[in-house]
Amino acid sequence: MARFDVGVQLHPQATTVQAMRDAWKAADAMGVDSIWVWDHFYPLYGDPDAAHFEAYTLLAAMAADTSHARLGALVTCNSYRNPNLLADMARTIDHISGGRFILGIGSGWFDRDYREYGYEFGTAGSRLRDLEAALPIIMDRFSRLEPPPRGRLPILIGGSGEKVTLRLVAEHADAWNAFGPPDNYARKSRVLDDWCVRLDRKPSQIERTVAINGSEVDDWQGYLDAGAEHLIVMVGPPFDLAPVEQLLATART
Repeated sequence: MARFDVGVQLHPQATTVQAMRDAWKAADAMGVDSIWVWDHFYPLYGDPDAAHFEAYTLLAAMAADTSHARLGALVTCNSYRNPNLLADMARTIDHISGGRFILGIGSGWFDRDYREYGYEFGTAGSRLRDLEAALPIIMDRFSRLEPPPRGRLPILIGGSGEKVTLRLVAEHADAWNAFGPPDNYARKSRVLDDWCVRLDRKPSQIERTVAINGSEVDDWQGYLDAGAEHLIVMVGPPFDLAPVEQLLATART
């Protein structure tokens, strides 16, 4: 039995669609537990005007190209799509994948996306309020779609805000994603546990995932000790999967 799950996030910037398809096919063949992209419209590092591709159209192709790994966006920006439409898109990709889709979602933060695509940026507080309002709508739409998702379509919420985001995780999510280092992750995980107790939710019902750099794979034990169950390696082009393969070998030993 694996000691922990291993995922990879492929950054859809400064690359080609073919290179991404080759990378996610290789990761799936390698046996990773999950494959993710991010949900932005412009690069987050390097050349700000490099090539970039949209998340959900990539995810539909990924769903058709792969057969093993769970998949999703780490994480979807709630602001970019009407919540009813997002639920329908997620359900459709879930069917394409044979029931492997995870709806990763967060409140959004990258102002350039908002500014250049004409979305209202608002404030951190207003974006969190919008996320809080959207989550029940998404879940209700899942129940009314025909056909519905293949099974229970899990929701992952990304973020570490202690007053609102982690409360929303405890209320609605099947999984949670945040970043390190391990001591910070452990503290946020304890706050999430506290919210679960206050909201009559078992902490064990929420899968703990963490996004790490390739340079952090040797610190896997530190993340497990901090409460993580699923380590997701963030990889940019040219998509060197060696750190992912190394982490997989450790997880399966």
